[in-house]
Amino acid sequence: MFPLRDENPTLHTSFATFLIIGINVAAWVFIQGLGFSPALAKSICHYGMIPGELLGRLPEGVRVPLGSGLACVLDGTPNWKSIITSMFMHGGWFHIIGNMWFLAVFGDNVEDAMGSVRFTAFYLLCGIAAAAAQAASNPASPIPMVGASGAIGGVMGAYAVLFPRAPVHLLVFIGFFFTRIVVPAFVVLGYWFLLQVLGGLPALEGTRGGVAFWAHIGGFLAGVILVKMFCRSDRVEGCRRKRGRTQALVRRMR
Repeated sequence: MFPLRDENPTLHTSFATFLIIGINVAAWVFIQGLGFSPALAKSICHYGMIPGELLGRLPEGVRVPLGSGLACVLDGTPNWKSIITSMFMHGGWFHIIGNMWFLAVFGDNVEDAMGSVRFTAFYLLCGIAAAAAQAASNPASPIPMVGASGAIGGVMGAYAVLFPRAPVHLLVFIGFFFTRIVVPAFVVLGYWFLLQVLGGLPALEGTRGGVAFWAHIGGFLAGVILVKMFCRSDRVEGCRRKRGRTQALVRRMR
């Protein structure tokens, strides 16, 4: 299932969401070289979060193969800035496009409920929680973690709490066919979280790279926990009232 859009109008311009998307795209273009080597490999090595190095579990000189004959050579020094920088790096075109699409669909409404400054702080805290969860799942891992999906998981967790019944349009693939359905937000977000848990349990047994399931889980749970601290009740009620009026107008037009 892939979310196309939601029926949840906003009251304010989503400045922070647009800015975060812009920073990610700029990093992809100017730092990661649009995914071409060696810029992509260098960016992952320098800005990715490596749990084993961050927690002092790996000695100096460890080589981490990245494919195409490229590898990260660890110097054994914890790079604490990578907890933040890793949120703005990606591993490929589908990675960044998928992440930015999810952020665009769900981020505007969460920002609407918080305000731009609060939303930015919330987003970064969820990303930090995601990195912590991924590191805790395998403290000695030499695999760099990159991507905004942990922080975006937090946004999705907040959306599930704030707007559980907002209609979300999904593109559903059935073999070679696809169709479009509309379901409440809690269905698609709950299904997404279940997939992360099912993927995360087997991931605890290995050290191979791939999807950072525990970053997604940690980010989502952080969003669920932190949302009440960052949202503003007046904004949330305003958003819900506007959605109610919009839905009522649509029903009358039908």
